[in-house]
Amino acid sequence: MTERENILGRVREALRNPAPAPGAHDALHPTGATAGQPVSRWLPKVGQSYEERLALFKSNAEGLKAVFHLVKNQPEMVACLETIRDAEGWKRVASHQGQLTDAVVTELNLPVMLTDAGYDVNLLEQSDVGITECDALIAQTGSVLVTSRSAGGRALSVLPPHHVVLARKEQLLADLPEAFELLTKRYGTSYPSFISFITGPSRTGDIERILVLGAHGPKKLTIICF
Repeated sequence: MTERENILGRVREALRNPAPAPGAHDALHPTGATAGQPVSRWLPKVGQSYEERLALFKSNAEGLKAVFHLVKNQPEMVACLETIRDAEGWKRVASHQGQLTDAVVTELNLPVMLTDAGYDVNLLEQSDVGITECDALIAQTGSVLVTSRSAGGRALSVLPPHHVVLARKEQLLADLPEAFELLTKRYGTSYPSFISFITGPSRTGDIERILVLGAHGPKKLTIICF
């Protein structure tokens, strides 16, 4: 038997066991000693109350070098952004149209570039901050779920050196299975072209296993929630 036949034989064997659909985290394990047990039993536990989940999200996000601010209302969200603006000396903001971004970004009194229509990629890269909304916050991992439809396209959360996420408390979800359920309910079969779970600022440890932030994206991630 040739090597080609060996490879094709292994492919045919693998195709006999259908893979679970994407996002089916609670699908039953098909074989072995764990048969009949849901995959979710291996995921980190999440508390039942909202307060427990909020504390877990904050702990996970900050443990991954993100900054989390819980504010009481929209004016406090603006005040929080103004404090960061002054501390970092922002000169230009990149954002997109949205209920939160429309109400908040204009209060910063800075030039704003919107990514909803055509835009200059170089200008986006030169912006001090990208301010976006999101689909959800995931307590289980401290991640922010964004898509090209919720966060102003594919580049806004990636190119500026500081990514600021605006969110509401009701967007907090317990775990990854809930996040995939949300995506299915919201988008059905018409998934966005870009879906990302942002877990802390960009990082790499490729060189001598030394952690470097901002190597492939934003150096800072700030989440402001009310």
